[in-house]
Amino acid sequence: MRPSSTGRRVVVVGAGAAGVLVAAHLLRDAGNRHGPRVTLVDPGPRPGPGIAYATREPRHLLNVPAGRMGAFAEEPGGFTAFLAARGLPCDPGAFVPRALYGDYLEDVLRAAARATADRARLSHLRASAVRVGRAGAGFTVALADGRRIGADALVLATGAGAPRVGWAPAGLRGSPAFVADPWAPGALGAVPPSADVLVVGTGLTMADTALHLARRGRVVHAVSRHGLLPHAHAAVPAAAVPPPPVAEPVELAALRRAVLRHAARCRRERGDWRAGLDGWRSVTARLWQCLSTEDQATFLSGDRALWDVHRHRLPPACADALDAACAAGTVAVRRGEVTGVRPDGAGLAVRLSDGRTLTVGAVVNCAGAEPAAARSPDPLLRSALADGLVRPGPHGIGLATDGTGRLLPAVAGSGPQPAWTLGAPRRGSLLESTAIPEIRAQAAAVAAAVTAAVTVLPAASRAVPPPAAALPRPLPRPAATPT
Repeated sequence: MRPSSTGRRVVVVGAGAAGVLVAAHLLRDAGNRHGPRVTLVDPGPRPGPGIAYATREPRHLLNVPAGRMGAFAEEPGGFTAFLAARGLPCDPGAFVPRALYGDYLEDVLRAAARATADRARLSHLRASAVRVGRAGAGFTVALADGRRIGADALVLATGAGAPRVGWAPAGLRGSPAFVADPWAPGALGAVPPSADVLVVGTGLTMADTALHLARRGRVVHAVSRHGLLPHAHAAVPAAAVPPPPVAEPVELAALRRAVLRHAARCRRERGDWRAGLDGWRSVTARLWQCLSTEDQATFLSGDRALWDVHRHRLPPACADALDAACAAGTVAVRRGEVTGVRPDGAGLAVRLSDGRTLTVGAVVNCAGAEPAAARSPDPLLRSALADGLVRPGPHGIGLATDGTGRLLPAVAGSGPQPAWTLGAPRRGSLLESTAIPEIRAQAAAVAAAVTAAVTVLPAASRAVPPPAAALPRPLPRPAATPT
């Protein structure tokens, strides 16, 4: 039995992990009631992988053990159960290929759609959303191909966004030897096979990129302002150790001392600082919001790099491989910034802040996503900012939201709007907002808020309905699971 056509329309822009988890919760929240019509808007071929889990490179591993990657907080073993059902290694402490997690997310969504097929509808519209505007009580979402769809409620699950390129001189950004986004399909295939390579950034993406490119006869030079590499996870991950209570409000200096003392105590008593640092995870957002604006700015400019390399760690196998490549001289990591670039034969001569010049066949951007909403190249975000539907988050990072993830308009006091976001766009408010444990909790909260909002809408929604030609097609058949 097909659900009635009177269900409220919820448009979720983005079909990576955040969008899929919100959609799955919206379907599950329908219960025995008449549920919503959920449309995932994303140009990707299938929902689930997004950018983070689309890689099919088996050496690209999750940086969280499989046992902690369940899609729902109440089912923490969901991912390992998925692996076991397919005859794949399912050790909860294992770090498995990221592609498998993309397949799992797609499976989670399909299961939710099957279970609620009699009372809710799920569709995937392969398109790019470029603008959103208010339409009565809801919204109209404009697509790149000229179509428009209506929404009673809107969720922006757009992920981390485009890579940050502001560090690159204009001459580099216009060069065919510049790889602006290493995750773009085929991007690294354009790197000359034998020339040296410069990678800008020394975080998790650099590790994946360097291990992919490193080979005998080539040096992959990796530089960043701090020159720090992510630490490795323990070979046998330990349970997090809750930190001692911290009096609020708190100052950054006192919080810094508390974090270091707790890590040192865990190292003395348990032989490892990691469990101590992980213990702060459940209270990070609250403590971040307790800091003054000045302390937050100090952390972002001074402490953030050190926090990140301890907090966001490499799988042990990747760390070992990176250490071996550094020892062999095929990867070289140092502090530095790009200060100039000029063509040099088929490659580039890149001048660094320490005065050295490297001759390379390509420069790969691993500097991370652009955090500032105002500098985003995304036309959807730029138009929403220009129209006042959203405003930048604290310190200009991401978007401003309330506690449920509801997007706050530019004009304060203009009333709540039925629009939410989750994941990376909330980094300014929450600091840590990109890992699955945080995203799955936010997805549940956003879905509950959306469900409550659309349940009380008037019977005849005033949102602009999609024209017949714009109706999204049903979710495609599942792809084969890799073995």
